[in-house]
Amino acid sequence: MIRFGILFLLGALSLSAAEVSFRNEVQPILTRYGCAMGACHGAAAGQGGFKLSLRGFDDDGDYLSITRHANGRRVSLEDPGRSLLLLKATKMVPHKGDKRFDANSPEYKILADWIAAGAPGPKADDARIASLEVSPPHLMTKPGTAQQIKVTARFTDGRVMDATRWAKFNASNASVATVDDNGLVKVTGAGEGTVSAWFLSRLAIVTVTVPQQSKADEAAFAQMKPRNFIDELVLEKLRELNTPPSPRCDDHDFIRRAFLDTTGVLPTSDEVRQFLADKSPDKRDRLIETLLKRPEFVDYWSYRWSDLLLVNSDKLPVQSMWSYYGWIRHHVAANTPWDEMVRELLTATGSTFENGAGNFFLLHDEPTKLAETVSVAFLGMSIACAKCHNHPMEKWTNDEYFAFSNLFSRVRAKNGQIADERVIFSATEGDLVQPLTGKPQPPRALEVLKPVSMTSTEDRRVPLANWLASPENRWFKRAITNRVWANFFGVGLVESVDDVRITNPASNEKLFAAASEFLVKNKFDLKSLMRTIMQSETYQRSSVSLPGNVADSRFYSRFYPRRLKAEVLIDAISQVSGAPTSFSTDRRNQNKKMGEAYPMGFRALQLPDSNISSYFLKSFGRPDRVQTCECERTNEPSMAQALHIANGETLNEKLAQKDNRIDKLLAAKLPDAALVDEIYLSVLSREPTAAEKQKVTALFKSAAPADKRTTLEDVFWSLMSSKEFLFNH
Repeated sequence: MIRFGILFLLGALSLSAAEVSFRNEVQPILTRYGCAMGACHGAAAGQGGFKLSLRGFDDDGDYLSITRHANGRRVSLEDPGRSLLLLKATKMVPHKGDKRFDANSPEYKILADWIAAGAPGPKADDARIASLEVSPPHLMTKPGTAQQIKVTARFTDGRVMDATRWAKFNASNASVATVDDNGLVKVTGAGEGTVSAWFLSRLAIVTVTVPQQSKADEAAFAQMKPRNFIDELVLEKLRELNTPPSPRCDDHDFIRRAFLDTTGVLPTSDEVRQFLADKSPDKRDRLIETLLKRPEFVDYWSYRWSDLLLVNSDKLPVQSMWSYYGWIRHHVAANTPWDEMVRELLTATGSTFENGAGNFFLLHDEPTKLAETVSVAFLGMSIACAKCHNHPMEKWTNDEYFAFSNLFSRVRAKNGQIADERVIFSATEGDLVQPLTGKPQPPRALEVLKPVSMTSTEDRRVPLANWLASPENRWFKRAITNRVWANFFGVGLVESVDDVRITNPASNEKLFAAASEFLVKNKFDLKSLMRTIMQSETYQRSSVSLPGNVADSRFYSRFYPRRLKAEVLIDAISQVSGAPTSFSTDRRNQNKKMGEAYPMGFRALQLPDSNISSYFLKSFGRPDRVQTCECERTNEPSMAQALHIANGETLNEKLAQKDNRIDKLLAAKLPDAALVDEIYLSVLSREPTAAEKQKVTALFKSAAPADKRTTLEDVFWSLMSSKEFLFNH
């Protein structure tokens, strides 16, 4: 070790200004050729006794592992060619990782030169990568073509480097384009995809646009008259892709769609009749305004934000849960701007019974949990990967993760004056230690250059909230825009909505930027964005596909049908059948003294709590509100769902229940034709077709008087188990 140290020192003293940089030249090679990846030495436990950080995020640690561990056997300063680092990579000695590169390759020369120069380590004054660029940034082409992309890295010392050879590439949509290890893009089909290039924790994106090769459907485009900027930018993208838009939906589809997306309830038969009978040209706009003012709107969006903020009596005392939900509901009812609501939440102090927002900090009682939840909920992205290493799909580093988390390190909670009450406050000292360095990172928001003073006694959440909820914070405005958009279209501009990152770009970046700026100009008034979305011809398109847009699932050429959410579906079943659902808290929590049962007639969307005992809601994908992630809710079909609809207790018992809608219809003694109309308007929000009316009327006439109720049950069941009822279309 003494001999190694002397040689190392002599080598370091004799280096020229053009020495090989461990940080900027050696590390990219180890990452590009898989040595520092999760399947090899970058795994948590390393491989074969040799451990590197994932994608080379820990320069100092990797340098020690290469030059000091294993008695320094991995590098030979006297004879670089005998270094295990080179012998194994070229497979001149056995290597489980197989051959990585040739002995006459540029990679070999760089590593050999580095070792020959004394294997110098990373330095504090090393130039750092400032930006990464790709060319061409946008590729418009056709299937069967190929294009080599070039990656250029720019460093803080002004140096410009062709990094193509050492970049890692990934294609987001293999049905559109693939990319090989050298950056050669091969176009496979129509649509739009991206190719990402990664180098030294920087990412750059190439957008690959491939129009359909069929003849343009000009008639479909000609009938589309843009209502607002949404339509203009969607049509621009559809023309670029040569994907025709579907025509406008019928009135009965629109009223049902608008009710479900805005309030989570179905329109009544009378509301449908009035809307269909109205011939005024502005009736859809007037319906939108009515829906935005209905009490059910408050129920629906309070529930949506309770999902996001994890209102759950399994994690909170019951009184705290009600206080938390009450805080959310108050702001929804008041139409509080989103930035104000979030700022108030993040700086909440005081009793968790009196200030419901304080319960956010009871649910996330550790700085890293708070940082991860805040980033997902309000920035639409996960930084969790950076807790252990630099983020592999984003630019966030391990240092930035702990700097951001340190903003929450002084949040404290103490007991209040009554049972279960907690008081949230900000302490004047305390920091979060970063495991890699053994010391705290200066508290700093993401992308903010100036950290908060570590000696200041100011509540660190105040500058955090001011940065996060600022109109200039592109992550914040894009995240909430994307959430609202996904509610109405079923598919976010970025999908999934919790995954807004550079390697997962929007399906229409111009539209995403315009919608986000629209929200900012309207001072984060969410209703203004909802109104504009619903007024657009894009939202009002038919869900019936055309031959040219049947494959489209992300560019909004048509409305995408989707199954009703669990809570919306059970409420719809209760509404149509006229048989309310009884809800109670989960029986595993019998120690709770409050909130055991809810009054009969409470709708699922009025429940403040996710800790509800309901096999139906569980089967249809209701989130448990354990983690802030849209992935908690699932719309995936299952056998349990099919059995629930076909022969489950919920639907059958409600139809058989006394004094339900069926009994009321029988008591009204409507003519068979009027009865059929009422059923279809109540269940499907439309009048029956002539063929449907004839068949059902004939069925009623053929039924014996004693079987009339059973026949009505069968008709209701057949309609309520249909896709037309189960899906929003």
